[in-house]
Amino acid sequence: MYIHSTYAVSPQVSFDALLANPERYTGERFACKEPDYTKYIDPKLIRRMSRIIKMGASAAMECLQAAQEKNPDAIVTGTAYGCLADTDQFLTRMVEFKEELLSPTAFIQSTHNTVGAQIALQLKCHNYNNTYVHRGNSFEAALLDAVSLINEGDAEKVLIGGVDEIIEHSHAILRRFDLYKTDGASEMLIGSGTRGTIAGEGAAFFLLDKNKPVNAMAKLDAMQTFYKPTGEITDLIESFMAGQGISVNDIDLVITGDNGDNRYSRHYNHINRLLFENKPAITYKQYCGEYPTSSAFALWLASNIISTGKVPENTAMVAPRKILIYNNYKLNYPSLYLLSVC
Repeated sequence: MYIHSTYAVSPQVSFDALLANPERYTGERFACKEPDYTKYIDPKLIRRMSRIIKMGASAAMECLQAAQEKNPDAIVTGTAYGCLADTDQFLTRMVEFKEELLSPTAFIQSTHNTVGAQIALQLKCHNYNNTYVHRGNSFEAALLDAVSLINEGDAEKVLIGGVDEIIEHSHAILRRFDLYKTDGASEMLIGSGTRGTIAGEGAAFFLLDKNKPVNAMAKLDAMQTFYKPTGEITDLIESFMAGQGISVNDIDLVITGDNGDNRYSRHYNHINRLLFENKPAITYKQYCGEYPTSSAFALWLASNIISTGKVPENTAMVAPRKILIYNNYKLNYPSLYLLSVC
């Protein structure tokens, strides 16, 4: 199937800005460059929406506007953490007010499917709407559902997205698990050789089309996801490519999910050494940080590379015609994507 359009709210302003001058970050976390939400959302509604809802809704609206699509056949979202700010607000008030006189608004908007629901409300879309919450496989589960809907003839155009946010309290909790560098720098993240990564967040949406649009960005040839696979991961990657009738020699660019944590970098270095030693390879988490649905950002990045023929920080490279994405969140959730020129 085809990726008709895509848009991401991320720590990077846009793909063009990423090519010319990537945003640089220091510390423990990235923060999204948020757009002017009034271009996408009724100003009267904005003040009642938390940040993740605004990020997701604006990314979805821009994605649909780019494809000139008003009402997709389905809306599918994936998120690991959901609406953390609203959850935090509700729990805090529950403690402060001793479980009395609580406003239900924060609770209603704290559910994981709020982003998808708000998009449907704005579009007045009464079609299929589902949200997947599968930790590091959340976006992949949503994408598999979208692919199934199209393959089974239940939909032709599906809006799909992956969204996750950082808030102060959640970041403080995750920091206790020794996940992040205290003095990280995005431009030196990959290959740092030290423990920890930099936390990230973002919202990326795609309009998948069964039929090839005139202005399609890329063709999604295949995707596959696993959970705690046994055996050699290189065998899974080679089996995935063999299932598409290709080999490593047919891949023009490899995008991996190395996050700069030396506990995980060894895994990616091992794969690059055994499979992709002579292939152009880049990473993407120095642009968006580490979070469970970061593979949505990787797919956004690959779609734009296929569409424009330009690779970030390597614009002299010959335009890739076939891209393989490999991400393995916490070494428990490997996922593979194969994209090609339409």
